[in-house]
Amino acid sequence: MEPFIPDRAYFEPEALDYPLGRKLYAKLRALGVEILTTTSHNRVTGLPGNNPLQKYRNAKRTLVVGLRKTLKFDSSKPSAEYAIPIATGCIGHCHYCYLQTTLGTRPYIRVYVNLPDILAQAKRYIDQRAPEITRFEAACTSDPLSLEHLTGSLKELIEFMATQEYGRLRFVTKYDQIDSLLLLQHNDHTRIRFSVNTEYVIRYFEPSTARLHERISAARKAAFAGYPLGFIIAPIYLYDDWKSDYKKLVQNLAEAMPPETRRDLTFELIQHRFTKPAKRVIEQRYPKTKLDLDENKRKYKWGRYGIGKYVYTDEQQQEIKDLFRELLDRHFPEAKIEYFT
Repeated sequence: MEPFIPDRAYFEPEALDYPLGRKLYAKLRALGVEILTTTSHNRVTGLPGNNPLQKYRNAKRTLVVGLRKTLKFDSSKPSAEYAIPIATGCIGHCHYCYLQTTLGTRPYIRVYVNLPDILAQAKRYIDQRAPEITRFEAACTSDPLSLEHLTGSLKELIEFMATQEYGRLRFVTKYDQIDSLLLLQHNDHTRIRFSVNTEYVIRYFEPSTARLHERISAARKAAFAGYPLGFIIAPIYLYDDWKSDYKKLVQNLAEAMPPETRRDLTFELIQHRFTKPAKRVIEQRYPKTKLDLDENKRKYKWGRYGIGKYVYTDEQQQEIKDLFRELLDRHFPEAKIEYFT
């Protein structure tokens, strides 16, 4: 798919004190992007639109460039020990995404230019835990690969982590602009994971993301470049032909990944779930969605902080586990299933 170019970009004044801020300013001006200023990346006002839905869609076409002032990294279990913050917000329109609610009224795309500060904090966390390995997830609140052609931030993280004996980087993506990362010295310290799903799920619930064949092609490139590789199958969504379609998905992955690319391969399996607040937001932002959010068909599961979510029933979850255990045992017997949730 075509690389993302925002319709407008807001800059915090301090962002221009950093090389990445100046680079972004020059690049966006050359692309003809409207440049505005804001006092804080956490408060951007005046976005165009006559109603909340229009404002939301325009926000998803807006880039905000600022500094990450809070350098206490959040936990990122079970994926990693910490989330490393290089961006917040995503250009995709995945109907089910938890960012629908966690970002609230700020769905615009934020990138942070004070990378030296962020990397210095990562180094402190690594040193505190050494000789244990410390993993950092770069895609908790964004899809950084979709912004890499603008920022180059993943390149900086990969090259930094390659020098850290006890540091590891991870990120997941639904995009395919991987070429700029293929020749980097990564020292096997970065695991690239691709979020994949059936053609049905991608077509109806993942607008503005790469198609399945584009993601698989990018995964092959990353594997041949020597990166540790992973696939996240999420959300595993039940519909009429779900079993046959997921069988086809895993078979397509197996056919695309030659034996020499399967070194240290991982899978992460996540069933579809939603909360009451998420359901309200999804139905407001995507009023024609085909996503089944019928609470009566689900099991209610209590979560952290007293916030519960609707998951599949125990019987359905067992069906999912049985299907993927059989599929992965047959097609990827050497792979590790990191978790099912």
